[in-house]
Amino acid sequence: MPSFPVVYYGILKAGAVVVPLNILLTEREIAYHLTDCQAKAYFCFEGTGDLPLGKTGAAAFESAGTCEHFVLLTADPAATSPEPHTETLAEFTHRQPETCRSAATSETDTALILYTSGTTGQAKGAELTHSNMIQNAQLSGRLFGTHPHDVHLIALPLFHSFGQSVQLNAGLANGATIVLLPRFTPEQALTQMEREQVTFFAGVPTMYHALTEFDPASAGGQGKGGVQLDLARIAARLRVTVSGGAPMPAETMRRFEEKFKVPVLEGYGLSETSPIATFNRVDRPRKPGSIGLPVWGVEVEILSKDNTPAKTGEPGEIVIRGHNVMKGYFARPEATAEAIDDHGWFHSGDIGIRDADGYLYVVDRKKDMIIRGGFAS
Repeated sequence: MPSFPVVYYGILKAGAVVVPLNILLTEREIAYHLTDCQAKAYFCFEGTGDLPLGKTGAAAFESAGTCEHFVLLTADPAATSPEPHTETLAEFTHRQPETCRSAATSETDTALILYTSGTTGQAKGAELTHSNMIQNAQLSGRLFGTHPHDVHLIALPLFHSFGQSVQLNAGLANGATIVLLPRFTPEQALTQMEREQVTFFAGVPTMYHALTEFDPASAGGQGKGGVQLDLARIAARLRVTVSGGAPMPAETMRRFEEKFKVPVLEGYGLSETSPIATFNRVDRPRKPGSIGLPVWGVEVEILSKDNTPAKTGEPGEIVIRGHNVMKGYFARPEATAEAIDDHGWFHSGDIGIRDADGYLYVVDRKKDMIIRGGFAS
């Protein structure tokens, strides 16, 4: 949705904090988030007939009673609001000056609050600083060699840190072209890859599985709008494919690479780590099934039960320290102290091992994890 980056960067330009919300949240959950993060304004997409986000959002706004402004993002930017007594983005911005200076902020100021649910209790907001976000975007650009000639197909939800950092922020910072896909289907994705000459795709394992299963011949060799789908031509343009959010099954990776003739680079990270912590690199040998090596400026250790470094091949908790680690959980000092120790190590709750070459693998979880739509939470 084009209005997401418009609002996202507008909030940052104003010196305020962005709090992206999952579109699948219920009215009660939205109200909780608005109250918990002390939101002053809520920019809400109107949604569709199947997913009436505007109605749900407006009800949550009224229910919370703590937020001052509700602004509806209509699918048609020129449309009037379908909700009574509700301003659209065009109406809201019409009252503002045509130009404004960027508000001065410090690198340690909070830029973003990403809510992470974990497995128990209420969602907590991970505070990411301007430095966290800038360095992760720069890392993404270096990891994948992003350049102005790249065309990114963003099929990932932008409320998630993966799509935001690896593609939206990194792509724009490097002058690449951004193509937004409102809702992923293999047919829609391949249509945009063909039409827009996409070179960079990032997705979660369920997306890669869907792409391997889809046969253009079943649609007469055509995508949406009658676009002719030539898999060989699409594959020849694809320069980088990236997977994250949850571990990719080896068979899915093998089949995708066999079909599209491009390696999938898999990595690891969390909302609390901006998100990238490790990745298989384009300039180093790749190990399918591995989450790769720590990225520049980031330390990753495997701790055994007695909190000492685990031996090679021995499982232990993955802990992370570096410029990517969050500031803390918003307004939750106890939860922050539990997650980040006195030496700056963030305790992920994931169990991993390190092989003799230093490559890391996720093998388990200290607590149960929910996988929803390919994303771990």
